[in-house]
Amino acid sequence: MAGTGGPVATFSVWDYVVFAGTILAAAGIGLFQAIRSRKETSSSEFLLGGRQMTAVPVAMSLTASFMSGITVIGTPAEAYRFGTAFWLFGFSYAIMSAITAEVFVPLFYRLGITSAYEYLELRFSRPIRLIGTSMYIVQTVLYTGMVIYAPALALNQITGLDLWGVLVATGAVCIVYCTLGGLKAVIWTDVMQMVIMLAGFVAVIARGAVLQGGLTNIWEDASKGGRLEAFDFDPNPLKRHTFWTIVIGGSVMWVSIYSINQSQVQRYISCKTLRHAKMSLYVNMVGLWLTVSLAVFSGLTMYSVYKNCDPLENSDIGTSDQMLPYLVMDILAAYPGIPGLFVAAAYSGTLSTVSSSINALVAVTMEDFILPVFKNLTEKHVSWMNMGLSVFFGAVCIGMAGVASAMGSILQAALSIFGMISGPLLGLYLLGMLFRTSNSIGGLVGMIIGLVLTLWVGVGGQIYPPTAERTNPLPVTTVGCNNTMSQNFTTQAPWTSPVTLTSQPDVRPPLADSWYSLSYLYFSLLGVLTTMVIGLLVSLATGGCKQEHKNPDLFVKASDLFCFSCCGKSEVSEVPEKSATDFNMGADNQTFTDVAMKSKDPEKATKL
Repeated sequence: MAGTGGPVATFSVWDYVVFAGTILAAAGIGLFQAIRSRKETSSSEFLLGGRQMTAVPVAMSLTASFMSGITVIGTPAEAYRFGTAFWLFGFSYAIMSAITAEVFVPLFYRLGITSAYEYLELRFSRPIRLIGTSMYIVQTVLYTGMVIYAPALALNQITGLDLWGVLVATGAVCIVYCTLGGLKAVIWTDVMQMVIMLAGFVAVIARGAVLQGGLTNIWEDASKGGRLEAFDFDPNPLKRHTFWTIVIGGSVMWVSIYSINQSQVQRYISCKTLRHAKMSLYVNMVGLWLTVSLAVFSGLTMYSVYKNCDPLENSDIGTSDQMLPYLVMDILAAYPGIPGLFVAAAYSGTLSTVSSSINALVAVTMEDFILPVFKNLTEKHVSWMNMGLSVFFGAVCIGMAGVASAMGSILQAALSIFGMISGPLLGLYLLGMLFRTSNSIGGLVGMIIGLVLTLWVGVGGQIYPPTAERTNPLPVTTVGCNNTMSQNFTTQAPWTSPVTLTSQPDVRPPLADSWYSLSYLYFSLLGVLTTMVIGLLVSLATGGCKQEHKNPDLFVKASDLFCFSCCGKSEVSEVPEKSATDFNMGADNQTFTDVAMKSKDPEKATKL
C-alpha cells in the first residue's frame, strides 16, 4: 500500500522504452534542424537562430532552461518539507519579467549584440568584459554540473539506472543536438521537454488524487499539516523564506538570472522583432507560474500520501531529493511506462538546461575570447570552432558533475550559486546603464568587493548552515509506517548541506547565527547594492566618467520603459548603420551587427 514505507518497484521494460524514446526524440530534433538549416551555416544562424525566432517557442525555451531537473525534483521536496511559501516566487517572476522586458531587452536589442558581455566593453573596458565573461563561465559550468548530477543521483538510487552511464548519455545527447543544430535545435527541443515536464507533474497529481480520494482531501491534509501557511511577513533577513525574502530578494535574484545571463539573453535577442522579444518574456512568466504551481502541488500531494510515514525519517531513501522519484515508483509503478515518463520529465529538464548552457558558453567564448584575437577567420572556420567548443563544454560539464555531489540540497545550492556570482554582475550592469558618472575603475572595484562579500556569506552559510529556527522545517512522522528499512544509507541531516556532517565544528562562531544565516535569497541583493554603492563612490573619487561622448544608446532611455504598445517601431532592422563604429566595436562585432541589420532579407530568413 502506497504511503506506508518499505521498498518500491524498479523500472519495467516499458519504462525504459518511454525514457529512451524521449531522449532519442530530443536528439532527433537536433538532427532535423541541422538538416533543415544545412545551407545556413553562419555563426549567427548557429548561435542566434538567424534572429528569426518567434515569441512562443522562445518563451517556452526560456521557461524550460531554468525549470531544470533540479526544479522537477527539488521544488516538490521543498513544498513537502517547508510548505507552500515557494509559490510566492510567482510574484518574483512577474517583477523579473517586467524589469527584464522593459529595461534590459530594449537596450541589448538596440545594440544588436551576440554576447551579453559585449555591453561591459562598450560601457566600461575590455578587461571588465573578460572578467564578466569568466565569472559567467565559472558559474554556468558549476551550475550545469549540478543540473546533470543531482537528478541522476536521485533517480539512480530509486530506479536502478546506472549513475555514470546516464550522466554520460545525458551529456552526449546534448552535445549531439547542440553541435549539429545550434540555437534552433535547443529552442525547439526545449518546447518538447517543457510539455513532458508538465505532463510528469500532472501524472503525479492525478494518481495522488485518485489514491487520496480527490484534490480536496490533498488540500485538507496539507492544511492540517501546516503546509498552507505561505505568507510570513516577518522582516527578519535571517529567516530563509518569508514574504519579503522571496518577493524582494527572490526578484533581484531572478532578474540577475534572466536579464544578464547569456543563456537567456541569447534566446530573446534571437527573436525577429523587439515586440516578439518582449512578448516572449511575458509568456514565459505564465509558463513559470504554471510550472511552479504544479511543482508545489506535487509536493502537497506527496505530503498527503506520506503524512503518516516520512520516507526520509524511515530510511527508505537517503536524501531529500529522492522524495519525488520514490513517490513515483511507489504510486505509479502499476502503470507501465508512466514512471518512465516521469524520469523523462526530470531528464528533459536536465537536457534543456545543459543544452542551453553549452550553446551560451560557446557564444561567449567565441565572441569574447576567440574572435577579437583571430579576426580573419572565415565563416566555415567559425562554424567548425562553434561545433568543437560545443563538444568541449559538454565534456567539461559532465566532468564537473562530480563537484555537485558536495553541494547538499540541490534547489537551494543552485539558486545560491546564481546569487553569489550574478548579483555583483547585475550591479555592474545597472551601474553602467543608470549612472553616466560611473567609470571602469569604480565598476571593477565595486564588483570585486560585491563578489567577495557574497562569496564570504555564501560559503560561510554552506559550512555553518542556519539552524531550524531560521529555516522553519515543518513536522513529519513515521507512526504509520509498516516497517523500518535497514538499508545502509549514509543519510545526511535532512535539508542541510553534507558539508555539515564532516566539517562542522562543535562550537559555532559568532558569525554563524548572524552573518552566515542571511537568507540565500538576499545574496544577489547584497551583491547588487554593494557593487552599485562602492562603484559610484569610487567613480566619483576617481573623476567620474570622462568620456562625455559615450553613445546614448548605452543607457536606459525613458522611451524603453513600458512602451509595449509602440515597440514595433524599434525593431532590430532599424539599428543605425553607424552603430558599430560609434561604439568602437571590433571587426568581429561588426559582423554580428551587420547580420542583425540584414537578417530581414526574406530570401535568407528562416521561416519557422
